[in-house]
Amino acid sequence: MRTRFGRKSWPLSANSSVDPKAPPLAVTDTHALIWAIDGNRKRLGRHARKMFDNADDAKCGIYIPAPVLAELGEACHKNRVTLALPFEEWARAAFASGKYHEAELTAEIVYVAQRLYAIAERGDRLIAATAVALDLPLITRDPQIAAAAGVECLWA
Repeated sequence: MRTRFGRKSWPLSANSSVDPKAPPLAVTDTHALIWAIDGNRKRLGRHARKMFDNADDAKCGIYIPAPVLAELGEACHKNRVTLALPFEEWARAAFASGKYHEAELTAEIVYVAQRLYAIAERGDRLIAATAVALDLPLITRDPQIAAAAGVECLWA
């Protein structure tokens, strides 16, 4: 699998004010990220695929929540996902590209997740809470998760 990072990059910060001319941002769920990076983009919904394609072209940015990064690392360890680089190198390159952004697991995200017990799985709660805390849409094939969190679902 080849990573698709170009030469363009534009660093963004979650703490910066929103510029109306700035590229759009979203938060990714684990399965969406895996399908986007392992050559299975055809499995993504139309809007999800467009978001990842736009990230490749530096037209938008995608946040990778810490639980997604952990799940990706476990999938690599279990040989369910193969990256062009070792996991840590891949992640560092993704974040350095300016197209993918680290979404750390903060106390605020944990507080938000405490209000999302309509989402049964802890990892999904934390990922959805990240989208809530950042006030961004969630790239997920599960619209119930996005609906329970009260965020826009980017998929179909």
